[in-house]
Amino acid sequence: MRRVCVFCGSSLGARPVYAEAAATLGRLIAESGLGLVYGGGNVGLMGIAANAALAAGGEVIGVIPEALMRMEVGHVDLTELHVVASMHERKARMADFADAFIALPGGIGTMEELFEVWTWGQLGLHPKPLGFLDVAGYYGHLHTFLDHMVAEGFLRERHRAMVAVESDAATLLARFRAYHPPETVRVIDRDTA
Repeated sequence: MRRVCVFCGSSLGARPVYAEAAATLGRLIAESGLGLVYGGGNVGLMGIAANAALAAGGEVIGVIPEALMRMEVGHVDLTELHVVASMHERKARMADFADAFIALPGGIGTMEELFEVWTWGQLGLHPKPLGFLDVAGYYGHLHTFLDHMVAEGFLRERHRAMVAVESDAATLLARFRAYHPPETVRVIDRDTA
């Protein structure tokens, strides 16, 4: 594992604990000798995580669409900033640069980004670990719902187990280092009757 992609809010959220967690994660990634990959913004939790990693001497790679760069939310003081044409290209580039994925608290964009790379992993398109940094119980209801998806037969337990959930960033990174993707990637069961 060389680089960790962090998905998170472009806002700060309602409580200071979210910003504190973003700063801690950014610093920890850098202090662990890892690079941080993220959406390239200089606002919200994104900017806080990037600035903390930079302050700790880490590599920070941002990927931002032209439209957001024109809105002046791009972070120009990164190790690398890649300006791309679309959100689709942004996600693909971030996934290519990263060896693991973490979702800090965020909104629908954060959810969409993590769920997409989770789907790719479920399909066997990559073997990379992913997880939620569950700051102050932010993801508690989501994980209850994911368990409900398993109980209702729409998510296999082995695919549910692919995503780590931790409230401590160091513990989450340690789980990533020990991650082994499921051997069987079969997603769809067909009746043979």
